[in-house]
Amino acid sequence: MAVQSLKSNVLFTWLAHLAALVTGFFLMPYVMHVLGDASYGQWVFINSFVAYGGLLYMGMGETICRYVAKYHSEGNTKGLNEVVTIVASVYSLGAAFAFLLSVGIALLLPWMSPWKGQELLEIQLVVVILGLNLAMSLLGSIFGGVLMGVRRFDLERTVGIVFDLVRVALIFVFLHREWGLLTMALIYMIITILENSAFMYLSWKALPELQIRLSHWKYSVLKECTSFSSMALLNNFAQSLIYATDSIVIGFLMGAEAIVPYYIALRLVQFIRQPIEKVAFICMPTAGAMQSSADRGKLHKLFLQAIGITFLLAAGINLGAYFFGGDLITLWVGAGYEESHRLLVILLAATVVTLPCNLLRSFLLAQGTIRFPAMIYFAEAIANLVISLGLGFMLGRVGVAIGTLVPAVILEAGVLLPFGLSILGISGWRLMNDAIRPQLVPLAALAGYCLLISPQPWAHGSWLALVGVSAGGGAVLGVAWLLVHNPPGNWWPGLMRRQEA
Repeated sequence: MAVQSLKSNVLFTWLAHLAALVTGFFLMPYVMHVLGDASYGQWVFINSFVAYGGLLYMGMGETICRYVAKYHSEGNTKGLNEVVTIVASVYSLGAAFAFLLSVGIALLLPWMSPWKGQELLEIQLVVVILGLNLAMSLLGSIFGGVLMGVRRFDLERTVGIVFDLVRVALIFVFLHREWGLLTMALIYMIITILENSAFMYLSWKALPELQIRLSHWKYSVLKECTSFSSMALLNNFAQSLIYATDSIVIGFLMGAEAIVPYYIALRLVQFIRQPIEKVAFICMPTAGAMQSSADRGKLHKLFLQAIGITFLLAAGINLGAYFFGGDLITLWVGAGYEESHRLLVILLAATVVTLPCNLLRSFLLAQGTIRFPAMIYFAEAIANLVISLGLGFMLGRVGVAIGTLVPAVILEAGVLLPFGLSILGISGWRLMNDAIRPQLVPLAALAGYCLLISPQPWAHGSWLALVGVSAGGGAVLGVAWLLVHNPPGNWWPGLMRRQEA
């Protein structure tokens, strides 16, 4: 692929990510206030169960991207069509199952839930529509995967950006409190239909030889695809379990309305995680190319630099959230959610461990090691469920947040990190000395800045103050980092060398 095309794909990936962040950030408080905490809690509760529908992808998303890219680069149209046909057949069965399951759940709701009358009817319709939406998403994702496999990220991301904006416009125009959940579900289904229709059209434009036919179905290809996707499925199951567990536990223990303060904190954590996780996304292809012994030193250097940056960003955001997270929440969704700040601090504390370990997973995957990290992730998900249930019963929402923090620290820092370092051939001492230690001075400078600014009345109460304080903190962190990595004593020799050149 041409260099310009690669740059274009990266650019469109970041634009799509930015659009999703901005629309999600501003849309959530609007939907909350229109629906009210009770209805919005029900929406989150239902969608937490729908999140498990992601398991119906069965890890095939990674499969179709990988094999389409492989066979397209080789010019193997027959192999490409066989893989796409296999994935299409698997997803067709998954789509039928998703829809039938949603109908079954809707019919059982009168005996399974406290909802009655119009509220019950609305929830039943929402469940069926979301099941149909999941079914169509499964089928449409085939063509999104084809576009990514042929490296047309620009097309795939543009479709995502356009329909994200259309979704926001429809919600602002049509959402109201009466039948609000049904309106939300219908809007999401309409966008899914339009988005996947665009994927289908663009896939055949980009790949005219694409065919999905029964004659392309082969058991040997199915076996090859499932062997690759099995560990991805386990990893996806663990991810779904971790992200959906907390809301479901709170819904069962305290009711759907009680989910909202927790979900505010959880959503902020997701907004914060996503841009930092792009470090892993950017590093993985490079790490995969550095598998020879000659590149081992370069691989270690890349890993340690990336871990250091990830740790610095995660810890720096934790400091900012501790001192100013309450202001952010009040300005974002309004007053009355003071507990969300405590929950945010607990959940963000876990990211200091999980984000660097997520980067480690990417390096291990690039080296071909996927089974053990996936099993650790699955064990973390199960521990999260068990501990959240126990502590949630005793401590409420704070207990559920602690139930997320504890297994992350124990299993990722205590098990995955030593294992991953041994696979990469990096000692724990070198990790601490080369990656973590250089970040401590910038973090100490940021902590001092927060301690100095936080007591000042002018630093609170408005978006302007919050943006100014955040910019100042970022400047302090950045300058301190530059001073550590490029001390003033090195400036003059470097300047002389540039002048001589």
